[in-house]
Amino acid sequence: MYLSRSCRTIAARLRDNPAVRYEVLVVGGGHAGIEAAHAAARMGRRTALLTASKAAIGRMSCNPAIGGLAKGQLVREIDALGGLMGGLADAAGIQFRILNRSRGPAVWGPRAQCDRALYASLARAALDSTPGLDVLEGMAESLIVDRASGRAGGALTASGERIEAESVVVTTGTFLNALMHTGERRAEGGRVGEAASRGLSASLASLGIRLGRFKTGTPPRLHRDTIDYGACVPQEGDEPPVPFSFRTRRLAGKQALCWRTATNPAVHALIRQNLHRSPMYSGTIEGIGPRYCPSVEDKVVKFADKAEHTIFLEPDGWESEEIYVNGLSTSLPEEVQLGILALVPGLASARMIRPGYAVEYDFAFPDQLRPTLESCALSRLFLAGQINGTSGYEEAAAQGLVAGVNAALAVRDEEPFVLERSEAYAGVMIDDLTRLGLEEPYRLFTSRAEHRLLLGIDTVLPRLAPHGRRLGLISESEHAAAMAGERRIGTALQALRETRVNPSQEVRERLRNAIGIVLEAPTTLFQLLQRGDVDPDAVAALEPAILEDLTREERSVVFSKVRYDGYIRREQERLERLKPFESRRIPHDFRYEGLPGLSREVVEKCGSRRPRTVGEAARIPGVTPAAVAIISAHVARAGAPPAS
Repeated sequence: MYLSRSCRTIAARLRDNPAVRYEVLVVGGGHAGIEAAHAAARMGRRTALLTASKAAIGRMSCNPAIGGLAKGQLVREIDALGGLMGGLADAAGIQFRILNRSRGPAVWGPRAQCDRALYASLARAALDSTPGLDVLEGMAESLIVDRASGRAGGALTASGERIEAESVVVTTGTFLNALMHTGERRAEGGRVGEAASRGLSASLASLGIRLGRFKTGTPPRLHRDTIDYGACVPQEGDEPPVPFSFRTRRLAGKQALCWRTATNPAVHALIRQNLHRSPMYSGTIEGIGPRYCPSVEDKVVKFADKAEHTIFLEPDGWESEEIYVNGLSTSLPEEVQLGILALVPGLASARMIRPGYAVEYDFAFPDQLRPTLESCALSRLFLAGQINGTSGYEEAAAQGLVAGVNAALAVRDEEPFVLERSEAYAGVMIDDLTRLGLEEPYRLFTSRAEHRLLLGIDTVLPRLAPHGRRLGLISESEHAAAMAGERRIGTALQALRETRVNPSQEVRERLRNAIGIVLEAPTTLFQLLQRGDVDPDAVAALEPAILEDLTREERSVVFSKVRYDGYIRREQERLERLKPFESRRIPHDFRYEGLPGLSREVVEKCGSRRPRTVGEAARIPGVTPAAVAIISAHVARAGAPPAS
């Protein structure tokens, strides 16, 4: 029997039903925790989400934006698998843009500036309305280990309550032993106004999990009415806006304006004069910061030849007074931040609502995890999000969904869910993390994916929606709706391939007038669209009925599929050649010891990590191609079937 949906204290819940035990417990209510808890509950598992404060669920600590380059692809993947982030961003979005639109869809990056308060409110409502999910308020202090089974068994809270579970997902973000820094001032906390988690780090370490120290930062917030927008460059959203979620039928027509300004040599000089007061440069902070989202201090030091660095002024929401100063992340003292603002065009009279600050926190090295995000040190314990050393809401949410799914599957001893590098950016990210580990905060880029031609936002649904349906994360009707657009696109592509154009005098004249070319031999509309010297809309106008049932985005997908058809086919053929090798299953009890030709390092690494397939074994650092060939040969000799 499920507990009440209202959020009360854990003590009150356990008093009402002292025998309660969950199948999945998720610790942490950030973007990873939201997706993990929602996925596990959608799969029919009795699930609890433990968070220090229900009011903080879904809170955007940094920029109130979702998506971007590679990140937007992740959001589309989360959505195709039945996750929440895409729909939440659509509902809370105030400006929508697709970055890299001038290039192919493999590297398009959908992005939405969101209303911060509305996004969090919608996330809380989504969890409250998820059957089988209870939200508990409390701070996890340590993990419970079921000594009989040797598995994770739940969590103990700082106030002494015991929450038992069959699988545990830890998604604590930047809150483990967290310290906030602004100049010489520092305070405990993972976010302004929110306490750090003090005990859980020691509990993880006691289980043999190696921890490190990272840092992240945030810029000052300004009052919207004190900025001189006339000195800035406006940035508008796309018209019409494009949603993240396949479930979103339309977006609101109204979009907010963002603005652009920049630093200058005077700003850089002031920063250099005060570097000794920056916690990063004074030695106060020991943690490593994100390379690809550096503080303004790092930009000035590492890119000393640049005369300016771009700053984006982004509203926090329709009703919010706050403006987020994207590109000015800093932990310099408050008075220095005020001095910087006074020198930036448009910000000379701006009133600072809250200064920027840095957060230093513990993380777990992710090479201690399996591709399911389960800990190698303790079964049924899963880690997801910034605790694994990643940066960004989207990377966290994708990990949370995968961890939540696998935690739910583990409860019933079902086959784990692992996304391959060739089928999802989420698969690329998790493989990078668990195989290579990291030395600095991880951020996903399209360049990390060797099969990125196959991973564009135009192919997300056929790649991943079937997984979502199989796992019970999307309904039959949702799956049918998702595939309807794919069928329309397929029908249009087939019609373009079959529609022939013969070079009669009349047709030659028509083509010359319409698209500026002289046709010398019979061809098809598909072949005409592959030419780089023609306007695709003009070609499509030759037979308008073919594309008339498509949306604007579907037309764009059709044109891109035609244009990149040769490249995509070659990439698919290459992937098919590799599949038998990549997917050859390695039995869980396969013995590496005694195989001639394997080094001690290979035996130890494969024995501890237990790769599921030869492809996974090949991606373990230190496992040489020669060792892979030996393992593959012995597995084939044993007659192991391909992985499903």
